[in-house]
Amino acid sequence: MIRIYTQIAQGEEWISKYRGRLPVFACVLGFTETGLIPGISAAGRTPEDRKYTACADAEFLYYGPEHQPQYSLPPLAAGASPVLISRAVVEALKIPVYLFNAGLPQPPAVPIIDLGGLPARCLSSGDAMKLATVHHLLEQGLIWGERLSAKNQKRYLILSECVVGGTTTALGILTGMGIQAQGKVNSSHPICNHAQKWALVQAGLQLAFPGGESQLFGAGIIDPLKLVAAVGDPMQVVVAGMAMAASRNCGVLLAGGTQMLAVYALINAIAQAYALAWQPEEVVVGTTRWVAEDSTGGTVELALSLGKSKKNKDEVIPPLLATQLSFIDSRYPQLQAYEQGFVKEGMGAGGAAIAAHLNLDWQQHQLLEAIEKQLERLSRFNN
Repeated sequence: MIRIYTQIAQGEEWISKYRGRLPVFACVLGFTETGLIPGISAAGRTPEDRKYTACADAEFLYYGPEHQPQYSLPPLAAGASPVLISRAVVEALKIPVYLFNAGLPQPPAVPIIDLGGLPARCLSSGDAMKLATVHHLLEQGLIWGERLSAKNQKRYLILSECVVGGTTTALGILTGMGIQAQGKVNSSHPICNHAQKWALVQAGLQLAFPGGESQLFGAGIIDPLKLVAAVGDPMQVVVAGMAMAASRNCGVLLAGGTQMLAVYALINAIAQAYALAWQPEEVVVGTTRWVAEDSTGGTVELALSLGKSKKNKDEVIPPLLATQLSFIDSRYPQLQAYEQGFVKEGMGAGGAAIAAHLNLDWQQHQLLEAIEKQLERLSRFNN
């Protein structure tokens, strides 16, 4: 039920080490005005819906389906929120959940740790965030990564995210590091909108770094935090800091698709630029097979390419894991839509499913049943 796509030996060692151990689930919520561009994301049918996606998902993750939410799960063009997957596992394993506000337009209606960040402007501006904010968020990530891991040294930490438009900011970060990511990131659309993403990234990088590619981190010149300030989002640097600090004490599962590959690249860049210690062997990226095998992206190729501009290739290529969860046999069209390429991932869904396999030894039918029950309970409550 778990497939390893890259760095197989390291991935197998990580799985063996943390099998049977209970994780801690942390989700970092952020916002970028990139997510309001028409057509950029399917994580909410309209730009107005997408303003509240993170708040709605956070409420469902924390309280479950029998809760009257302040922010209801947003309507989607097709499919259902991936938080159904995450909630099913969190509830079954009774996993501790920590929610972090890295920069949202409005506070969620859940117990949340406010990191003092701000929403990011559209990356096409080349001025997504103030550099001081990025430095502050990195420091908060380092503090909380140390804090959570110090209390849970026999567990592993699942680091997840919710940022609408986040695969586009991921493309910006990867491209700015000199990594060939064009056409490889994923999307909540069934066919990825690569041209739209690439145009936004090019506009932002050209405005932020008018000297061209020679100014980018791939050439060893720019501070990676300046790159985040130019074209990133608030979640990325928080999770990078958390993962670096936590890896010194426990295992880390970066729960997401190409957004977390960008975070992994950022970890390595920040560690080099700021001489910060981390333990790469303790960090894996975990996602869904809908992301890992997305024919309209290039997730595995992207993971492998993280090492191509470095001297020691193996050091910066993460083990890429994916749950083999399938919705082909689901009774619900909202879940079957995943098999047509809608949604794919979010709110740590892939990482949560991996935890269910590692900790409960759940197979396909057990995980599917638990997810469908979440959907049934939500339908009953809404009716």
